[in-house]
Parts: sequence; structure tokens; C-alpha cells
Amino acid sequence: MKKYIDVEEKMPILKTIPLSFQHLFAMVGSTILVPILTGMNPAIGLFCSGVGTLLYILCTKAKLPAYIGSSFAFIIPMTVASKNYGPSSMLSGVIAAGIVYIIVATIIKFVGSDWLSKILSPVVVGSVVIVIGLSLAGSAISWAGLSSTSSITPGVPKWAWITVAIVTLAIGIIGSMYFKGFLGVIPILIAMICGYILAIVLGVVSDKTIHSILSAQLFQLPPFMAPKFNINAMIIMAPVSFVTIAEHIGHIYVTNNVVGRDFTEDPGLHRSILGDGLATMFAGFVGGPPNTTYGENIGVMAITRVYSVWVIGVAAVIAIILSFIGPVAVAIANMPYPVIGGVSILLFGIIASSGYRIFVDDKVDFSQKRNLLITSAIIVLGVGGASIKFPFNGSTIEISGVALATIVGIILNVCLPKKSFSEREVE
Repeated sequence: MKKYIDVEEKMPILKTIPLSFQHLFAMVGSTILVPILTGMNPAIGLFCSGVGTLLYILCTKAKLPAYIGSSFAFIIPMTVASKNYGPSSMLSGVIAAGIVYIIVATIIKFVGSDWLSKILSPVVVGSVVIVIGLSLAGSAISWAGLSSTSSITPGVPKWAWITVAIVTLAIGIIGSMYFKGFLGVIPILIAMICGYILAIVLGVVSDKTIHSILSAQLFQLPPFMAPKFNINAMIIMAPVSFVTIAEHIGHIYVTNNVVGRDFTEDPGLHRSILGDGLATMFAGFVGGPPNTTYGENIGVMAITRVYSVWVIGVAAVIAIILSFIGPVAVAIANMPYPVIGGVSILLFGIIASSGYRIFVDDKVDFSQKRNLLITSAIIVLGVGGASIKFPFNGSTIEISGVALATIVGIILNVCLPKKSFSEREVE
């Protein structure tokens, strides 16, 4: 008797929908949080994740079960680009990120992926991931009301605000540690729902907000936005694509192990990266955030042993439908900041810790000066907010933050020898 559902199997719709909702629940918390943190309407993030997943399925010839959702790696570049050049200009950066994916996919198709491993060594990827997490830490503390500069809504007691944040954080931690099965895959979503309910009970959510949710039109379009070309926004965001590409490749190898197939051969790594790139480009053209594959959905497949791409596709369609439902969009858009803060403390910490995990998993040796120097440069440049400006074609181009740290890290990784002269002398 067969104990799993294979990749290309189509299932009866009544059996498919519950499984599809599991995949949707696994990623919806993180997917809506990225647009919330970057000033976008979360409905557009949900819409782009659904359409992006369908594009991904088409690119991979419906042979690779993966769900596409909003990427946390781009939060800082998106925020910087929006603040300095405007949301429409920032979207050109999203498109540029997708173009990088497509270029990398094309090169991999013709020459393989060994070159990518050389420029994106674990010491570079791990360091950049740490920068992404640590750079966001201050925002999480502020949203949670735990900073002297926190902006708390007038009329809301500070104790109530902090209580919501702490309870949300606690549920996320407890859920991650003690929940089993499918619940163990969605602790962030559970924490957000419980935190939202507590915020309503303690009066953190105003009556006006509750009324706006209840009175919202049942059907409404997500707030689409057209991009505006801006070279600075593109330069800020494009380099970060290399980090998410490395993350993407890691997810593919994990999926290989879970499903028992080699998806790097069929449909091919180039098709997988191409799908991710087209999904990100589409998001940039309609006003959404960059996309990436989600590890949570791999966890759902491991638990259910259902690997059907059909299930993933139905989940994508459900996400698109939900993005057009007014009360859902309004409720998500008005997510209380202490809830966001509590969840973000956990999520941003996990992002930074994931960088350290890369060091451990790949046995990065910090007794070697090369690794120590690369990591030091990336972390200080990224967390310190370094910026370089130079004139170009009558205007000024700026490279800063994560983008600058990524570029410097790649250059050092390519140029520095394996061992310093003093280390060679010891041998």
C-alpha cells in the first residue's frame, strides 16, 4: 500500500482543499508580515504569493512542489529604497532582483552551478543573513514598546501594549518548542492570531478599527501599484538576490531529501530559479514584495507525506481569492504593532541565528584569517549602515547597508587567498 502522494498526482478537490489550507497557513503569517513591515498592503503580498506560485509551477513543468512567499531578506533594502526614493521607485528594485534570478538561471542552464558556490561560500551567506536579522532588531523592540523611543498609540496603556507583545512572543516560543505535527509548522501564525485577539480584549485595537473590519466590502481589489525606474533602488536591492538564491538552492536540496527525488536534474535548478525570478518580477510590476521559497511548506510535506504539486497550486488559488476579500485584507492591514513586535523579536532573531547555523552546518573555520576578515567586514558594514555614493550620468548612485555588505563580501571571497602568508609560514 502506498504511503505517500507523489509529485504529479492529482487529488480529488475535497481532499485537496484541506491540505492546501495547511500549506497556506504555514506561510501566510510570514508572507503578510513582510509587506506590513515595509509599508505595503498585505493583501498585495498575498496576491503576489499566489500568482508567483502558479508562475513557479509553470516554470518547473509542475514537477517541483514549492510555495512562493514574501522574502524577509529584502525588508531592509525595501525600507531604505522606499524612504529615499518612494514606493514606486522601490518596485524597480524588486524587478531588478527578479532579473538577477533570471540571469543566474540562464548561466546555470549553460555552464552549471559550480561558479555560484564559489562566490556564495557559507561564510558570505551566513554573514549576510546575520546582518539582515541584527539590522532589524531595533525595529522589533520599538514595535513591542520595549524601547524608550517606542511610539505607543495615545490612549492605550503601556502595560497593555507590552503585555500583548510579550504574550505574542511567548506563544511563538512555546509553539515552536512544544507544538507537534502541523501545529508545529505554524507557531508564528498561531501567535499572531492569539496576540490579535488579546489586543482586542485589552483595548489596543480601537473600536474604529474593529468597525472598519466589520464594515469592509466583501470584495475589493488589492492596491496595485506600477513601478517607476530608479537606478539607486535597483542597486540597493539587486545584490541581495544572491543571498535568497543561496537560500533557494538550500530549500531545493531539502525538498530532494523529503520527496526522494533530485529536482536539480528534473526539472532542473535553472527552471526552479527562473520560476522564483519571474514570480519576483511579477510582484515588482504590480506592487508586491520580492518572493522566495518557504521552508515551512517543506515541513508540511514532510508531515503529511503529500508531495502533489496540485495541492500547492490549489493553495495558490486560495491565496489569490483571499487577497480580494475585504474584511480579511482590512484585518491584516490593521495588525496591532505590539503583535508585530512580539512576532518580529522571534523572527528577526531566528534570521540572525540562521546565519550562525550556516557557519556550524558548513563547519566554517574562524581560526582561518580569511573567514574572520570576510565575516568582520560584512557584519560591520551591514549593521553599521555604511553607505557609498558616487556620481553617474549626471546623478548620484548610492550603495548601502545589506547591498554594500553583500558586494564587499563577494569581492573579498573571490579575491582573498585560502590562507594568509603568516598561516602559510606556520605550515
